Amino acid sequence: MTQPITDRPIAADRIDWPLLESGVEQANIPALLMLLHQMTGEEKWLEDPYRPARAPGLDDNDSGQLPEDIQREVREAARLAIKAWLTGTPLALPRPDNAHLARMLSVAMTEHVPEEYGDIVAAGMLYAPTPRAIPPLLKTKSAIVIGGGISGICAGIELQRLGIDYVLFEKNGDFGGTWFENRYPGCGVDTPSLTYTFSCRPNDWSKYFPLRDEIENYLLETAREYGLAAHAQFNSRVESARWIDDAQQWEVVVSKPDGSTAAHRADYLFSAVGILNIPQYPSIEGLDGFEGEVIHTSRWPQGADLSGKRVAVIGNGASGMQVAPAIADEVRSLTLFARSKQWAAPFPQFRKSVPDGVRYLMQAVPLYRAWLEQRLSWTFNDRVHGTLRRDPDWPHPERAVNAINDGHRRHFTRYVEEQLAERPDLIADVLPDYPPFAKRMLLDNGWYRTLLKPNVRLIPEHLARVEGNRLISSSGIEVEADVIILATGFQTTRVLGSYEVIGRNGALLRDIWGEDDAAAYLGTLVPGFPNLFILLGPNVGSGHGGSMIRNIENQMHFAGEVVLESAARGADTVEVKDEVYQDYRRQIDEAHEKLVWTHPGTENWYRNAKGRVIAITPWRNDAFWRMTRSPNADDLAFGLQDSDGLDARAEAG
Repeated sequence: MTQPITDRPIAADRIDWPLLESGVEQANIPALLMLLHQMTGEEKWLEDPYRPARAPGLDDNDSGQLPEDIQREVREAARLAIKAWLTGTPLALPRPDNAHLARMLSVAMTEHVPEEYGDIVAAGMLYAPTPRAIPPLLKTKSAIVIGGGISGICAGIELQRLGIDYVLFEKNGDFGGTWFENRYPGCGVDTPSLTYTFSCRPNDWSKYFPLRDEIENYLLETAREYGLAAHAQFNSRVESARWIDDAQQWEVVVSKPDGSTAAHRADYLFSAVGILNIPQYPSIEGLDGFEGEVIHTSRWPQGADLSGKRVAVIGNGASGMQVAPAIADEVRSLTLFARSKQWAAPFPQFRKSVPDGVRYLMQAVPLYRAWLEQRLSWTFNDRVHGTLRRDPDWPHPERAVNAINDGHRRHFTRYVEEQLAERPDLIADVLPDYPPFAKRMLLDNGWYRTLLKPNVRLIPEHLARVEGNRLISSSGIEVEADVIILATGFQTTRVLGSYEVIGRNGALLRDIWGEDDAAAYLGTLVPGFPNLFILLGPNVGSGHGGSMIRNIENQMHFAGEVVLESAARGADTVEVKDEVYQDYRRQIDEAHEKLVWTHPGTENWYRNAKGRVIAITPWRNDAFWRMTRSPNADDLAFGLQDSDGLDARAEAG
């Protein structure tokens, strides 16, 4: 459960002091400095000679770039302060104000962090306000949750807190969502483990960036700890959801493996199907007639054996860059069809284990863990956001969107050149000709080293057609293969594409959105679809990096606050007003037009066929956090069922 950073989770007489001290010896110096400042109240830990200096790239900067003698002094002071705290000494600064938290993070990151960012630092450190009272009316309400991945788990936990009875339908045999389905070799997350964690349930991760099995186990354990299985029906595929005007409820039709269907009704509907849900299968002439095996990374067969086989991987996005290095030494030959070029950042933490002492330190001293998480959150989330704006006066838009972005380009270019120094002929085939971050920045988990292996061949073209076991590129290059791996991702712009949604007066959501033009107020609400909450909806994902879990938690918090507001008014229904919805859509589009993802000539999976950004948010993470704290009642329309069973909608205010 939630572990406040002021708690002492391990009694002093049960502390393994040698293990704890080994953790302090290996701990991150900038995080220790923040801990020392709060434990002692001494200002000196934020000033020279202790102020850290910046490290290159995405390095954790464990040394703070400080001289050895200063590092030893910091570690010894931290050891003494931690021991004093664990044996009863209170924190000198138990709750710095938000502006002070932002200043502390600025020191820890060796760069300016905006003062208003302190709001999200405080939230991440669980300095949360007291939750509002739950109206008795909610005890009579019911909900349906569609999906048992991260969004569904978030929904279940929040609904239980609100006291709303619910049922959760999941098409798979257990919780986990994309981590249940994606089992390909090398599958993992490109977000630090401390940030890829539910706020309510810290985890003892074994790696700085966990792989798929550890993530799935964490999700399953979280679902078990909160008793979500008691509300779940697995192997249950939702076919449709229809708003029933007379009953003021949602009716959801569910199919079972035996072919039977059943209709279920509830007051609220939470769609938690996500966007990494429907595989994207490429249109390749002759692919259906391939004589070997075709595997999509998201549908990896159990027991698949690639040893000694000729394998071709189609695509070099995140899944392609993960699977290729993982199988290269196992296969006879590996051909990589990589039409697109990707920017990939150095990844020194790849498969790096967290030392046992550091894991223990994080468990025994939540304050250290909290500051380590805040540093990682800034590094992998909002640190880069301010550098992604398109500068209309920048003279080289063909290579970057502004001067800082051009600096990023030079840095990443040098990295590629260093990695491929043995094969400079490959550089032109992999080095992107578009600005960094125009597509999601990938992490190099061995991709460039894999290209150097003698059994690996890169074809920088798309696979045009298949004839028997022959694969032919767009320019006519031919190779033979026994297995084709489709690392081609998902239909990310087809939001809620896996089932039909019918709202008020029979309106089809697909007709309103079109095939790939979804929009929702705060990614969550759509007018004409009362009591429907979309989790990980349009424009919620983070293109500039960071954990999806945080934005999903923000959405579910907002949904819960909307439900509370509706119940406090005695309303049966709530939805966003159309003019508010349209204005928010306009704000989203205008904000995206100023950012790198809409840079002319670039393609990415964030945009629909018209070029409109659907999948990701233009907002900084702390901005979206503030937007989702509390609903503006004036943005919403509430409805009360009258004695004739008709919905009387009322404007708020």
